[in-house]
Amino acid sequence: MNVFVFDIETVPDCDTGRKIHELQGLSDQDTASVMFQKRRQETGTEFLRPHLQRIVAISVAMRSRDKFTVWTLGDPTSPEKELVERFFSGVEKYTPTLVSWNGKGFDLPVLHYRALLHGVNAHRYWEHGDDDNSFRYNNYLSRYHYRHTDLMDVLAGYEPRAVAPLHEIAVMLGFPGKLGMDGSQVWPAYQAGEIQRIRDYCETDVVNTYLIYLRFQVMRGHLSEVEYQQECQLVRDTLHTDGRAHLQEFVAAWPS
Repeated sequence: MNVFVFDIETVPDCDTGRKIHELQGLSDQDTASVMFQKRRQETGTEFLRPHLQRIVAISVAMRSRDKFTVWTLGDPTSPEKELVERFFSGVEKYTPTLVSWNGKGFDLPVLHYRALLHGVNAHRYWEHGDDDNSFRYNNYLSRYHYRHTDLMDVLAGYEPRAVAPLHEIAVMLGFPGKLGMDGSQVWPAYQAGEIQRIRDYCETDVVNTYLIYLRFQVMRGHLSEVEYQQECQLVRDTLHTDGRAHLQEFVAAWPS
């Protein structure tokens, strides 16, 4: 079974913001400021609704039969449509178990809206059993199926008051957590042209999530303690061999 741990990073969809709020002629920065202000007035927070988010990075940690791999889809210049197409093409090709942290509440709704906008085919992802009977009982869309495992939702017992931040659970379990950046810094970093920094940050998030998933598999009885240690060592070895600076920093911050 292939496991895809995924995470997205987003910025305000200023094109849609200009259309909805009739802000033609405003810069992206000014449009985003209006969008944030309107959201604050509605809810007291600047966090925009999923349909007003534009994807700038999608990272994946993949555990296949013989290896563990971490990468970000496309390259720093790839348009959003290509990123979304690559994500759903991976689902089509591998039919993996998807794993996320708050994917049900944020990442997947954003992906739905962006696929809708760009006309992206996601047939396998939306399968409910019409073409593949096994999907009637385990599909990507049901909250209580494991073909997509939203760890934040599952570990909270599907109780919103019990959810926890990825960083805090990662640190609680002895993993590095977020290093040098968090989601609130993505928009300023994007405005500064630091797309590679955003992609690197997204990759460390999926590694943290995968490590938590391994502990979850131990708790479920799907991994023994010996198998868990072997999986962790595979992650360490892979990140060390990869050589990229942000992954070396992650390994250095991960106590042995």
